[in-house]
Amino acid sequence: MKQRVLVLGADEYVGRRVIAALAASDWAEPVACVRRPVQLHDNVRQVAVDITDRIAVARALSAVDAAVNCVAGAPARILGGARALSVALDTRGGDRVRVVHFSSMVVYGPARGAVDETQPVAEGMGGYAGARVGAERLLAGRDGVVTLRPGCVYGPGSPHWSQRIARLLRARRIGDLGAAGDGNSNLVYIDDVLAAVRTSLLAPASQVANGPVYNLAMAHAPDWNRYFLEYARALGAVPLRRVGARRLQLETHVAAPALKVAQIGLPLVGVSVPPPIPPSLKRLWSQDMRLVSKRAEDTLGLDWTPLAQGVAACAAADGRHAGLAT
Repeated sequence: MKQRVLVLGADEYVGRRVIAALAASDWAEPVACVRRPVQLHDNVRQVAVDITDRIAVARALSAVDAAVNCVAGAPARILGGARALSVALDTRGGDRVRVVHFSSMVVYGPARGAVDETQPVAEGMGGYAGARVGAERLLAGRDGVVTLRPGCVYGPGSPHWSQRIARLLRARRIGDLGAAGDGNSNLVYIDDVLAAVRTSLLAPASQVANGPVYNLAMAHAPDWNRYFLEYARALGAVPLRRVGARRLQLETHVAAPALKVAQIGLPLVGVSVPPPIPPSLKRLWSQDMRLVSKRAEDTLGLDWTPLAQGVAACAAADGRHAGLAT
């Protein structure tokens, strides 16, 4: 009998990919938990649930064997979804259900150097990072709940770390950033993330006792400058432009606020808005934090996708997307 797996946040990038991977397997039957019906993998059952509604989430969880929490986006949605899931798990009581909960490397805050899972999460953060910390704490230490802390998830269709980067590279708005791009990228390819989900769902109970936590980032991840170069080569967007500190400052403090405002209304009338480069992205590109994922390698058996293979797949997907858009 197949394992019924509820996927919360199934209408977002990672959630969609989890749904597709489970649907293609011979051991899982995914159930997509979405805000409203969306186009997903053929024959996948969808349930329309407000993931912050504790009663609705408890009802959905009662009909499955496992769950994968891929909820992202607004802080209130992340925190409210985790709170509802926590209540739903309490409601099931002794009827254990396997859960894979997606967190993020942002829980480490402004940490520097090598960071493994023994590093305490940062305190006093608000917004997205604070919501990720709060969500983790609601689910921490529970038997059968596996928490994944991925770095920057890239791959075909990844809106933030593939599609956005491709648009910025093609427009020559980023390139060789000098010292501003020397931070560790902490990239992890989407297929490696899916492998972590699969292993976590199928692991014996003894392996997931007390709520294990795993960092997910490829070994020897490149700095951002190298990622931009390798991706630009795959896209045919070379030579790279040298983007100095002054130009980057204009992007983050002048252009970004204007583009953010434009994103509110212009897409509604069919006008495409270039992606902004907010100050938070500029800080990330220079942050010298290296996620150590040895625990995931040893326990989950992960073997990281080589960068060249990953960017080639992203570039091919970007080319197909561009062709469809013309």
